[in-house]
Amino acid sequence: MSTLAADYEKTDMGTIQIAPEVIEVIAGLATIEVRGVAGMSGGFAGGIAELLGRKNLSKGVKVEVGQREAAVDVSIIVEFGHRIPEIAADIQANVKRSIEMMTGLHVVEVNVHIHDVHFKTAEKPEEEEIQTRVK
Repeated sequence: MSTLAADYEKTDMGTIQIAPEVIEVIAGLATIEVRGVAGMSGGFAGGIAELLGRKNLSKGVKVEVGQREAAVDVSIIVEFGHRIPEIAADIQANVKRSIEMMTGLHVVEVNVHIHDVHFKTAEKPEEEEIQTRVK
């Protein structure tokens, strides 16, 4: 991942620079907008992917930024019951469109890494659990 903001555009008024972190946040927002994405994955910590909330949108996103192009890697957790190829294709299209529209950079690739599947569990009220234990 590039750590410095690349000189993106020179104008009569000066230079426009876009920090890689900005592109990471754009890519993160575009990713979680896609139906079927349970969350962003920060990677494998002890073999378990963690679900990250809206405050950590750049987590699970890596970018390489040049002067005119960007490459993006996103790591996600999908919701059970959704088609992974469709989700991945929707993420690629949404991330590419969002970054190109907001920054003017050409996105050369969007790699989607699926780290886990999130299952919705039926939540039981604690009162019912207590009543069934004590008779």
